[in-house]
Amino acid sequence: MKQLTCAVALTLCSTAAMAADKLSLNEISGYLNGISTAQGPFSQINDDGSLSTGKLYMDRPGKMRFEYDAPNSGVVIAGAGAVVIQDPKSNQPPETYPLRRTPLSLILARTVNLGRANMVVDHGFDGTSTVVRAQDPENPEYGSIELMFTDDPVELRKWVIYDGSGGQTTVILGELETGIDLPSRLFSTSTVPSR
Repeated sequence: MKQLTCAVALTLCSTAAMAADKLSLNEISGYLNGISTAQGPFSQINDDGSLSTGKLYMDRPGKMRFEYDAPNSGVVIAGAGAVVIQDPKSNQPPETYPLRRTPLSLILARTVNLGRANMVVDHGFDGTSTVVRAQDPENPEYGSIELMFTDDPVELRKWVIYDGSGGQTTVILGELETGIDLPSRLFSTSTVPSR
């Protein structure tokens, strides 16, 4: 009986310790709002299972750039309220979408407030990371973004974009360098430069 009581007590203690590691929505919002600029490597798992790598640049609010390594060598830029996708292999002009119609707009907003009503649709802890799934509460048809954070220190490690048609794209972040000077030309959507 004593062993059973100890086992139950240990289970309750470990559950409490795990719950204590779950980051609050306020902590996550504060972390995202604290990022002004960042750059770092990323790996992307596409909806078809293929893998791409490259470098990410972020300048909050509203700007992000993905530069893909060869053989893809594409560029995706969020800036001036739009997302522009250039795929040099397609021989087509760049595709443009309003940023507000993409889940990325949630983390690129001037002020991130994950506590806003109906924005967060899931908030959990998987044993090592806090996972938050968010969507635009006025337009859930635009898709959602699932963000994964580690703590001590708080860091964004991964996100999954679920588009409105059921596809998903996973971005795994390498070490992010923050608080750096980034040239504004990186985020120009008027003419999408090749690398």
